[in-house]
Amino acid sequence: MRMLVSAGPTREFIDPVRFLSNRSTGRMGYAIASAAIAAGHETALVSGPVSLDAPPGLAALDRVVSAREMLAALESRIDWCDALVMSAAVADFRPERAAQAKIRKSEMPDSLRLVRNPDILLALLPRKGNRVFAGFAAETGDPDPGAADKLARKGLDLIVANDVTRPGAGFEVDTNIVTLIAPGAAPEHLPLMSKAEVAARIVEKIEALAAAVASEPGRR
Repeated sequence: MRMLVSAGPTREFIDPVRFLSNRSTGRMGYAIASAAIAAGHETALVSGPVSLDAPPGLAALDRVVSAREMLAALESRIDWCDALVMSAAVADFRPERAAQAKIRKSEMPDSLRLVRNPDILLALLPRKGNRVFAGFAAETGDPDPGAADKLARKGLDLIVANDVTRPGAGFEVDTNIVTLIAPGAAPEHLPLMSKAEVAARIVEKIEALAAAVASEPGRR
């Protein structure tokens, strides 16, 4: 199987020095890419700015910065893959205009006008076909209701949900506590695990979903 994985944050620049971003380190996405390679899958990675070494054995690595760059990279590779794992933490908004030179503190406006970035999963949905699409839902509090809504709205086959406020879960740690949610199935709550162990479970789930799609009459 060919797997396409996105990882890390995006950055949306205010000026050449300042940007809007989030706390994602890319560890979960990089662990998924490593697990996919270990399972024998040809794997491409689209990565936002992170301080991680590329997993050995990648078929391709695209390094991007902004949400729009990430969308363009994924669009260029989506027809190649059998499964997309969208684990990147993409900035929802960007400044309406980015200054070409550093804005002096004395000239900084009291407010910034923001515009919405494209929703990458929704943008790719028309090209889904028989591909397995997996996404992530990082919440503060019970992640299941928001994740179930996102699963339906974005036409996903799997969503990985977690409460980033729980100790050992979320950002800047090597462990995670997640729930795997697929349409028509009971949520699968995983205990505290290393991100490598979580990644292996996610890859196994995607393999099962891909096998189910392949076995359906009239489909590949």
